[in-house]
Amino acid sequence: MSETLSKYIPEHAVKPVFELIVLNQVHLKIVNERITRHGDYRKGLSGKHEITVNASLNKYKFLITLVHEISHLVAFEKFGHNIKPHGNEWKYSFQRLMIPFIRPEIFPNHILPLLARHFKNPTASSDTDATLSLALKQFDIQNDKNYIFEIPYGSIFRIHNGKIFKKGALRIKRFECLEVSSGRTYLFNPNAEVELLPS
Repeated sequence: MSETLSKYIPEHAVKPVFELIVLNQVHLKIVNERITRHGDYRKGLSGKHEITVNASLNKYKFLITLVHEISHLVAFEKFGHNIKPHGNEWKYSFQRLMIPFIRPEIFPNHILPLLARHFKNPTASSDTDATLSLALKQFDIQNDKNYIFEIPYGSIFRIHNGKIFKKGALRIKRFECLEVSSGRTYLFNPNAEVELLPS
């Protein structure tokens, strides 16, 4: 397992992550990319703790996602199954498990203050923290995608399921975009990845 982990997470995180997996009896599966989520935790029918993480994530996102999912398991075991999935108990567990990894041997120096800020009050997805998400994106394999906030107002773009939208105005924290085929309006996070189309 350590050998497998070393392909997906920073070198100095391998031993402590392996210990977390063993301690919590996690059955880890590394899976092909799912668009809607980076990882998943469930207790299988056999009582096994099953965690899946997308293989396509860069090593820093992979580490954060894996610890995020182990935090669900830890929170449910400690506080019971009636807690909210991303409530205070999970936040507390995620903070406690993640803090030992927020150090320069594991993350690049310029990422550390962003992580420290994020983990004061972690959100259900690090993607909703636009600053951290952007900083982590630089370690992704290059692709032809843009973030919504980068493209000009009125641009036409395509999302992962093939639907086409026109970018509208920023409404509080999200962009209002018009689905071209239906005329319906949808809200997009500024750091949603989209494919810019020629207009």
